[in-house]
Amino acid sequence: LIQALTRNPLADPGLLGVNAGAATGVVLSLTVLGVTSLWASVWFAMAGAVIAGLLAHSLASGGRGGATPERLALGGAVVAAVFTGVSQTLMLLDAQVLDQLRFWSVGSLARADSATLTAVGPFIGAGLLLALALVRPLNALALGDDAARALGAHLDRTRFLGLVAVTLLCGAATSAVGPLVFVGLAVPHMARMIAGADQRWTLPLSLLLAPSLLLFADVLGRVVVRPDELDAGVVTAVVGAPVFIALVRHRRTVAS
Repeated sequence: LIQALTRNPLADPGLLGVNAGAATGVVLSLTVLGVTSLWASVWFAMAGAVIAGLLAHSLASGGRGGATPERLALGGAVVAAVFTGVSQTLMLLDAQVLDQLRFWSVGSLARADSATLTAVGPFIGAGLLLALALVRPLNALALGDDAARALGAHLDRTRFLGLVAVTLLCGAATSAVGPLVFVGLAVPHMARMIAGADQRWTLPLSLLLAPSLLLFADVLGRVVVRPDELDAGVVTAVVGAPVFIALVRHRRTVAS
C-alpha cells in the first residue's frame, strides 16, 4: 500500500511514520500512565499511529499540488524521526520501561496469543477491507497524477483512505508484536515478481506472502539457537536483507 501510494519501490511501513507513532503511543502509555493491559495499549498504539498519519498527511498537503508522493515520503520521514526520538528518550529515562520494551521494540511473536488477536483483529479486518477496496484507484495512481485524473480517480481521497488503511494495519500490528523490519519492504517485490504490477493481484498475494515470511522467520528463530530463541524481528532483518538484495539484482539483470 505504501509503495503504491508514494510510487516509491523502497517505501516501507516506517516511511510514513505510522510505526514510530504506534511505538510512541505504547511507550507513553507505559511511562506516563503505567498501562500494562494489552487491550489498553492497543488503543494507545492506534492513537499514536493515527496522529502520526494525520501529521504526515498534513505536512504533505501543504502548498500547491496537494499530497504528492514526494511530499508524503518527506512528511512521513520527518514525523518518524520526531516520534522515534520521543520514544527512545522516554525509554532511556525509565530503566523499567526499557527492560519491558526491549524485546517488543525488536519485534517478536513470543507474547502473541489469542487475546492479542482479539484485541487487534477488528483494526486489521477494517484495514484489509479498505485496502482491497482501493486496488483500482491505486492502479490508476501508478500511471501518474495526470493520467489518474483522466481516468476519473480522486487522488486526494485515494491517498487519504490509503493512509487510513496503512494506519489501521501498521498501528494494530505494531502494537501486537512490535515493529518488524524488511517484511513490508521485501514482500511487495516478491509479489510483483510473481504477479506483476496489477494491485488486484499484488495486494492479495502480499497478504499471503508476508505472514509466510514472518512464520518462517519465527520458526527459524526458535530452531537455530535452541534452547534459546531469536526474536522474529532479528531473523526478518537477517533473512530479509539478502533476499531484498537478490531481488534488486534480479530486477537489474532482467532490465539489462
